[in-house]
Amino acid sequence: MAGEALALIMALAWEATGPRLVQFGLASLGIQWVSLATLCLLYLLRRPLARLPPPLLAWLCLAFLLCMTLLVASAAWSLLEISTNATEGRTSFVLRMLAIAVIVGLLMLLTYQNYWHAKQLAVRAKQLELEALQARIRPHFLFNTLNTGAALVHQRPEEAERLLLDLSDLFRAALAGPREISLADELSLVRRYLEIEGLRFGQRLRVEWQLPEVMPALSVPALSIQPLVENAIRHGVEPAASGGDVSVAIAESGGMVEIRVGNALPTAPVRPTTGHQVGLNSVRARIQAMTQGLGSVETQAKDGRYTAVLRLPMP
Repeated sequence: MAGEALALIMALAWEATGPRLVQFGLASLGIQWVSLATLCLLYLLRRPLARLPPPLLAWLCLAFLLCMTLLVASAAWSLLEISTNATEGRTSFVLRMLAIAVIVGLLMLLTYQNYWHAKQLAVRAKQLELEALQARIRPHFLFNTLNTGAALVHQRPEEAERLLLDLSDLFRAALAGPREISLADELSLVRRYLEIEGLRFGQRLRVEWQLPEVMPALSVPALSIQPLVENAIRHGVEPAASGGDVSVAIAESGGMVEIRVGNALPTAPVRPTTGHQVGLNSVRARIQAMTQGLGSVETQAKDGRYTAVLRLPMP
């Protein structure tokens, strides 16, 4: 559409030496050849070009556009003999076409740079939002863990020491900021978290693991599964006097890796809770940002169990 608009402008702007509809058709034909040839070249070189930074790639696209304009303009003059002025030579015609291509290309480049800067600002804003969501999760877990450690210091000092070491590993990962780690490393952090909560709840917390023999070679946002497990304990184990169970299962299905974190819903009257919101919002936003919308986090309550399902595409 942009090419056809340019052809229309050229047909209306040039001095009429013939029907303007013919001039529009010729200009449209030339512009479409330039556009299609440039796109084909970019497609053929897509693999090496994919490794270039976007700003450099934009300038390279402009260079390809000028090269294709030069070739098409030269071919048009030679094969179609579309001289619009008896005094105009081949060089003058080609230079005029190149000048038009440079102006149009620079306008497109300026538009792209504005888009790129806006996208970078949006990504930065999203990152700050995710960091704020993470900051809201940490105090709740920290206070509970410190209270548990204080209770264990005199009665079971060895377990208190293990609790502090596990807490150190978790907060080292949290304070490292938004980043991606392997699925195996994330599960290691989840195990440390469950060890801490195991000291807090004792026999009231029952954990079931369903893991594949070979862990998928997959990257996940750091501390993305741990909030789901924290929610399961907070809403499925903590409110019930008899405790409850938490399950963590990983499986591959249809080119996706599914990570399921479930907990039994308390049946006896329990004190109300605020719901699975803060942790889920954080994880969902981070997964969507990492996978560009291909991943997802869904929840369901069915058959007396609450389940959070995290889906990630296989690499």
